[in-house]
Amino acid sequence: MDPLNQNIQAGQVEPAEENINWKPFVTDLVQTLVMALILFVGINAISARVRVDGYSMRPTLEDGEFVLVNKLSYRWSEVERGDIIVFDFPLNMDEELIKRVIGLPGDQIVVQDGQVFVNGQLLNEPYIADVPNYSGEWLVADGTIFVLGDNRNNSNDSKDWGLLPIENIVGKASVIYWPPPMWNVIEHTDIFATQ
Repeated sequence: MDPLNQNIQAGQVEPAEENINWKPFVTDLVQTLVMALILFVGINAISARVRVDGYSMRPTLEDGEFVLVNKLSYRWSEVERGDIIVFDFPLNMDEELIKRVIGLPGDQIVVQDGQVFVNGQLLNEPYIADVPNYSGEWLVADGTIFVLGDNRNNSNDSKDWGLLPIENIVGKASVIYWPPPMWNVIEHTDIFATQ
């Protein structure tokens, strides 16, 4: 019998030492985790993801849709009437709401006979669910804005709790990204456009 076969049969074969170098693997893993963390923090610094909860923005936004919010939009530009924004609710700062900007500082808002006027000018609002069945008058103070939901009669907004401090704005709603069939860029309507 061959001496090699005898060693194998006798179980005397010594295992080959594995010389695994873990350093490149650990280095790659750490670099990947650091890059993922940087991307996560960076993406969250410039954007937010918000779930639409309820029907206050119907028909523009539906309950359960997820919206991407541009947090940098108002660093280089001003809030405009017609913008759809996400903000920290003044009565509960842990809650974020989404509404449409109707009035800016200094504006006079009048709702009467199912129509909304800003500084005496009737708004063009093809996006609303139904005409408002309430009336009122508000003067928008400095440092605040006036917001309404597109589903005017089923929205908890400035007509109910008052003016929104500008510093509460999280950002401008940009894209509906979920569910996929509803994917769409959010239009920010010129509310003074001719009818």
